[in-house]
Amino acid sequence: MQAIEGMDQFFTLVREKDPTVMVFSADWCPDCRYMDTYIDEVVNEYQGKFRFYHVDRDKFLDLCETLDVLGIPSFIAYRDGQVVSRFVNGKRKTKQEVTDFLDDAWAKMQV
Repeated sequence: MQAIEGMDQFFTLVREKDPTVMVFSADWCPDCRYMDTYIDEVVNEYQGKFRFYHVDRDKFLDLCETLDVLGIPSFIAYRDGQVVSRFVNGKRKTKQEVTDFLDDAWAKMQV
C-alpha cells in the first residue's frame, strides 16, 4: 500500500473517479499493527475495485482532525471527491469488519 506523502497528493487521489480507500494508522498503534497481519491480503482481494493508500496519522494530524479521524486504525472510502463510506473509530478491527466495510462501500458506489 502506497503511503501518502503530501496534502496535494491526498486531495488529487480522493477527487479521482476510481474508488479509493484511505487507511489511517500510525507506527506506534498496537491495533494498527494487528491490522498488519491481514491488510495485504485484503488489499489483494479488493484489487480492481479499490485503490488503497496509507495515511500516517502523525504526519497528517491537521488532515485527520479536519476529517474527524480521531481514532485509528480507520478507513474512508472516496469516489469523485465524495466520501462514500467511513469506518472511523479507535477500536481494533478484524479482517471481517474491514471486508464488510469494503463490501458496503462498493455496494454504495454501484448505485
